[in-house]
Amino acid sequence: MAWLVRWLSIVAAVASSCAAAQDYPNKPLRFVVPFPPGGSADILARTVGDKLTAALGQPVIVENKPGAGGIVGAETVAKSPPDGHTLLFANTNIAINPSLYKSLPYDTAKAFAPVILMVTVPNLLLVAEDVPAKSVAELIALAKASPGKLNYASAGNGTFPHLAVELFKLQAGISLTHVPYKGAAPALNALLGKEVQVLSNDLLNALSHVKAGKVKALAITGTSRSSAIPEIPSMAEAGLKDYAAVGWQGVMVPAGTPAAVIARLNAEIDKALKDHALRDRLTAQGLEVVGGSVQQFAEFVRRDTERWRGAVAASGAKID
Repeated sequence: MAWLVRWLSIVAAVASSCAAAQDYPNKPLRFVVPFPPGGSADILARTVGDKLTAALGQPVIVENKPGAGGIVGAETVAKSPPDGHTLLFANTNIAINPSLYKSLPYDTAKAFAPVILMVTVPNLLLVAEDVPAKSVAELIALAKASPGKLNYASAGNGTFPHLAVELFKLQAGISLTHVPYKGAAPALNALLGKEVQVLSNDLLNALSHVKAGKVKALAITGTSRSSAIPEIPSMAEAGLKDYAAVGWQGVMVPAGTPAAVIARLNAEIDKALKDHALRDRLTAQGLEVVGGSVQQFAEFVRRDTERWRGAVAASGAKID
């Protein structure tokens, strides 16, 4: 008898999910972006939102809710009805924040359901123009010869650029001194001005300076080369085969959203990402278009969360 009850409950859940999908969407969608307007995340969200508007027949309204490393926007989505009408523009902070913050207003693992990984955003491992290192191996040797003497900049304590270098230090077995700045732009300016020697920086923002010879790019922090600067090796090619510090941007919804609704969103966004004009535009900006299944994104987030847990622990960074 117990098996019959379980079977009936499964049938009811599937029927409920299908019914929800048939009626979906029945009102405008909110696409919550936990960053200020005008940045690359905002632009990507609006571009994908326009594609969804055309595909779903309901307007997709982008709402910018910046603050606290993405927590303000994420909390908005976590507390929204799980009906597929509120989407979160999720990024690397989703994987970092559970280890970085002593407490969050939601349980990340239980509050959100993954939809799709849209793009990955590799950084460049940079050194100042006058640093006598032309490769990752030479930088490691230089750091080992003078432990703690080389300074690296970041956009602030606990930020992605900070933790990307901490992960590098951990895997390379070296000591570098952290110099936090108030944002990515001041950190890059510090490297350009030779105030510091090392920086992990967004490829898009650093590319023009690399091509002008103002800073040296030693490696892409992703697992493969970037078509935007194909002459620069990946960290794996440079000798750190287990290293990966890749920013990413994807879509999540509140946990409990019907599976059929999530599948519909996944299919429509994946289709949008296959548009050649969109792919070309994103690739030119140094972004790697991904797409794929819900399950692939879920596994990606699980691995990334584990990776950053070690980097946060090594850095000693904690935010109340």
